[in-house]
Amino acid sequence: MNAIDTTVSRRKGTIDMAHGGGGRAMAELITGLFQKHLGNPILAQGNDAALLDTPTGRLVMSTDGHVISPIFFPGGDIGSLSVHGTLNDVAMAGAKPLYLTAGFILEEGYPLADLERIVVSMAHAAREASVPIVTGDTKVVEKGKGDGVFITTTGLGVVPEGVHVSIERAQPGQAILLSGSIGDHGVAILSKRENLEFETEIRSDSAALHTLVADMVATAPGIAVLRDPTRGGLAATLNEIARAAKVGMHLDEAAIPVKPDVAAACELLGLDPLYVANEGKLICLCEPEDAEPLLAAMKAHPFGKDAARIGTVTDDAAHLVEMETGIGGLRVVDWLSGEQLPRIC
Repeated sequence: MNAIDTTVSRRKGTIDMAHGGGGRAMAELITGLFQKHLGNPILAQGNDAALLDTPTGRLVMSTDGHVISPIFFPGGDIGSLSVHGTLNDVAMAGAKPLYLTAGFILEEGYPLADLERIVVSMAHAAREASVPIVTGDTKVVEKGKGDGVFITTTGLGVVPEGVHVSIERAQPGQAILLSGSIGDHGVAILSKRENLEFETEIRSDSAALHTLVADMVATAPGIAVLRDPTRGGLAATLNEIARAAKVGMHLDEAAIPVKPDVAAACELLGLDPLYVANEGKLICLCEPEDAEPLLAAMKAHPFGKDAARIGTVTDDAAHLVEMETGIGGLRVVDWLSGEQLPRIC
């Protein structure tokens, strides 16, 4: 990575208030860092708003703020996370993401070298996903009134004809599929935050899932529901669907993939992996006859190779998520009563 142009630094390589003041320092920050790494023909238009070409179809838009702590963690950082998180929110509508925007809140005194590392990570994630960042904004707050860097990203996408993915389409009898192991992201964040060491490094699963979704939609256009189980994990996401669609869920604990090192870390830390956040997994509800073809398509994709059928949608009038445990009992998987892990995405 090339060093940042020294003209953008007015105080020993850190952000200062002038970088958000609209003058020369701000212009140098934009050209010397953001445009340098995120540049593309649309961003280079130089207008207050990006002029975009859009294909025919239904547009999808989603926005997400990222305030994670620590900013750098095993398997990612706030930059790549801000790209992956919003792309996944767009993809969970069955859509193809087209464009991203990015807004930065920077704290006075934040190291420019760390900011450049974040922007380079964002640029890499956007290029890897083939989705450009087409416009953005930068604000600087006084020292002590932020926590380094906060990023808000907005994504725009288009839904293919014949695809209608929505939470209200959950119906009794549908299969519940999960794209892979749960808990990796939350445990990776906590281990970094608390300086915990395990035998093997647990890394975040942060990834952009839109190409996996494209393969799934091509296999079964009638997919009912797609959701990524981020904050609150698998348990909160399934409860959200159950409440919104007025259905129940029956899960098979033995079928839910959890990596042995993540399970061991959760046991040590007193966490339930069902409630731990993920950033590279998805839940799919589909008609039972589509389950096996979808699982085959998911397992053929790098981000779905550990996909599993974990349960069935039921007609429970109480809209409970229940789980058959490994010892043959039945457990209610309820909402989380508090925040198990704060500032995780």
